[in-house]
Amino acid sequence: MDRERQIKLLGLNLGVAAANIIVLPEVLFGGGALATAFGSAFIFLSGAGLIYGNYKLFAEPERADPTHKITAAEDYIEELNDHRDLKTFEETIELLLDQIERLQKKNKIIRDILLQIFSASEMSYKKFDGVISEVEKIFFMNIRSIINKMNAFDEEDYLFIRKKRDSGDFSEQFMEKKIEVYNKYINFIKAAAEDNEEILLKLDKLLLELSGLNSVESGQLEMMPGMVEIDNLIKQTTNYKN
Repeated sequence: MDRERQIKLLGLNLGVAAANIIVLPEVLFGGGALATAFGSAFIFLSGAGLIYGNYKLFAEPERADPTHKITAAEDYIEELNDHRDLKTFEETIELLLDQIERLQKKNKIIRDILLQIFSASEMSYKKFDGVISEVEKIFFMNIRSIINKMNAFDEEDYLFIRKKRDSGDFSEQFMEKKIEVYNKYINFIKAAAEDNEEILLKLDKLLLELSGLNSVESGQLEMMPGMVEIDNLIKQTTNYKN
């Protein structure tokens, strides 16, 4: 139950209870016939209102939050699992889930290595931690795009078209146009998954370089080929978004 509904429910029940606490003493102790009649009617109506109000609040369907956005890795995992019924992308979904696990593992190792070289309070650590966070954003931006495409993909229609492709029920030209549209979905999703593999490869290169370091001179990390590749990736993505 959402918080707004809980507040309404609590307010309704407390309000009715408070009203009855005020009215009941008048009915039971010192009320005349008119007061008793009024009190009895009030108790009946408040009881009916309480039952109806609670029913409406419980029966009313909860509204989806339109501002909800997928942010944490767990949300992406849950969303991908919700698309497992799409047989067209079954293998890709397995790959994406594996990619998320590998990304988290690699980034944890990178941060652990950096903490052996810098303290968490040093600007150098904060800078490179920010770089890794930017890489994570790009990675999950690709997955978000994939999920959006999966949401729009009509698998039933796609399978229907494939089944009817050689039936002669539709012209060959029309069937080719339909298949072309769905192939664009499929190719986009495959390309985005491959982009994420490229990101993981760049992190592997960076890990290889970092794991051989015992100490770092000022500016050395920025000049490492692995870090240069990642920095270029961030710049390219930023330019693309702009």
